[in-house]
Amino acid sequence: MAIYTFSPFGYDGSIVTVEADLRRGIPAVDIVGLADGAVKESRERMKAAIRNSGFELPAERILISLSPCDLKKEGAGFDLSIALAVLAEKEDYPRSQAAKVMVMGELELSGKLRPVKAVYPALVAAVESGIGYAIVPKGSETAVPNGINVEYAEDLREAYDALCRFDEDECYGNDSDEEEKEENTEMKIEFDEIPENNLDSIEGHNGLKYAMAVAVAGGHHLLAYGAPGCGKTMTLQHLPELMPKLLHEESQSTTRIYSLAGLLNPNEGFMKRRPFRMPHQTATIEGMCGGGVHVRPGEISLAHNGVLFLDEAAEFRSSVLQMLRVPLETHSITLARAGRCTIYPARFQLVMATNPCPCGNYGSKDKICLCSAKSVEMYWRKFSGPLLDRISIRFNVEDDEFSGDDYSLENLRRRIKLAWERQYKRQGKLNQDLNPQEVLDFIKTTDGVKSELSNLNLSVRATTNILKLARTIADMTDIEEAEVITERHLDLALQIHGHLPGIVEDMGF
Repeated sequence: MAIYTFSPFGYDGSIVTVEADLRRGIPAVDIVGLADGAVKESRERMKAAIRNSGFELPAERILISLSPCDLKKEGAGFDLSIALAVLAEKEDYPRSQAAKVMVMGELELSGKLRPVKAVYPALVAAVESGIGYAIVPKGSETAVPNGINVEYAEDLREAYDALCRFDEDECYGNDSDEEEKEENTEMKIEFDEIPENNLDSIEGHNGLKYAMAVAVAGGHHLLAYGAPGCGKTMTLQHLPELMPKLLHEESQSTTRIYSLAGLLNPNEGFMKRRPFRMPHQTATIEGMCGGGVHVRPGEISLAHNGVLFLDEAAEFRSSVLQMLRVPLETHSITLARAGRCTIYPARFQLVMATNPCPCGNYGSKDKICLCSAKSVEMYWRKFSGPLLDRISIRFNVEDDEFSGDDYSLENLRRRIKLAWERQYKRQGKLNQDLNPQEVLDFIKTTDGVKSELSNLNLSVRATTNILKLARTIADMTDIEEAEVITERHLDLALQIHGHLPGIVEDMGF
């Protein structure tokens, strides 16, 4: 019986082999394999847990080997694997040497087990390595990949009994038949139930509601600006109500990230709701990117397949805002620590809310702005042109002229679902993710649209963003899908693409 455990590092982590050897000598426990303080302390927890669980502690000298030996082992998740390795060696239970077991759990002195982080990534790594069995504490995450049989134990005694039951001839648990697998992988666009306090409870703001729906329908980034108290933050906080549930593949990667961060609800299983992260303005680069000693995921990775909402975006540090540019393009972030690197996925939708100037009254019809031109310029310099150029929708909340249409939550959800179905059928992805060649292949326009765009004298990126917006708007129409972008689609796209405040436009943004 080969016993393995898991050492998390970034998004991937490593499988660790746990071996025990009983030899003649003064009774003691030695641990080799570059273990940190928490792992070395497990020798005392292990001895107390074995005695208090009704087992007899071996009288021989115990050597615990954790391999690969050059990989630093951290955390308390090694306790259970070490204890079971010692008991299996002591009892010399006759079992097949071909059976492989993944074991994770922290031991209390009484022998009770405590859940640990990163159980789901450990199970995924086990399946990829051909490990068919696992033992984890009760109360751990219930998200389990296909191809592995998981036993949940409350204490060391139950864990050892589960270990003895495993046999190489048993079929792997949690395997679904082909029909169930097809059902799981089929793309189903579904929404949560409409909450009682929903988007419909907000009066007006039809333009912002429509802009939010277009952003979700095509995966576009959004910036809403307006005077303090105009309702931009209140409305944008209802954005999760417009977002479909996670698709099957999206749920797996998002669940893995939240498991590594220790934020996964153990009773939820695989995540279904899209993340909606709203960090505070004091967030640091490390808090946004991730990192630290254990290379934990940051806010942009926790927003993977969801939304990163920056309220009062101009109050964030300039370095934090500029850091967003690369992940927005690559949909990932690479973190390097002590000679090792890891790549976290970061396919998020950026949504920002800000005031038009420090006092918030710039451009207001009935209020006076007290800011100098220099202060307004410095205020918007925090964003920089390249970052703002990546924002497809720049909407002035106070300049809302949308009316005469059904902007109810139910109708917007219906249009979003229609747009998603058309996009995935046509190109297999949302419009925002189209590369330059795919823009040429899938976005066809009339001669009038081409002429109007050329007269606007926009940058290449801005022109591409407007074309993607127009394509999304066409996908949201109730009539038969439009193969060609028309002037009507372009006009709506230009209306929600918007213009930044005049002084900002003059700065070249």
